[in-house]
Amino acid sequence: MDYVHAHTPAEIAQVIKPQFDDTDMETLTAIVKRYQEQDTWKDSLIFEKDSFLLLSDILESAGELSEKVPYEQLVTTDFAKKAASH
Repeated sequence: MDYVHAHTPAEIAQVIKPQFDDTDMETLTAIVKRYQEQDTWKDSLIFEKDSFLLLSDILESAGELSEKVPYEQLVTTDFAKKAASH
């Protein structure tokens, strides 16, 4: 997460471009800029319950989620917590 907070949308887009062959740089840069403006990339890598519930609501309203799964059943934060402690 340090990288996305320390670099411009154009720099980030350049790095991730190989993963998005079908997307032109202008569009990819605009998407990255929007993510930064929305504060999509948080400082903490721990996927908090409120963020999970928000994502579930978004996916459900988009018709991409047929059934909600409890946070505790799907999310494990142990690895992120361990990494954050080092």
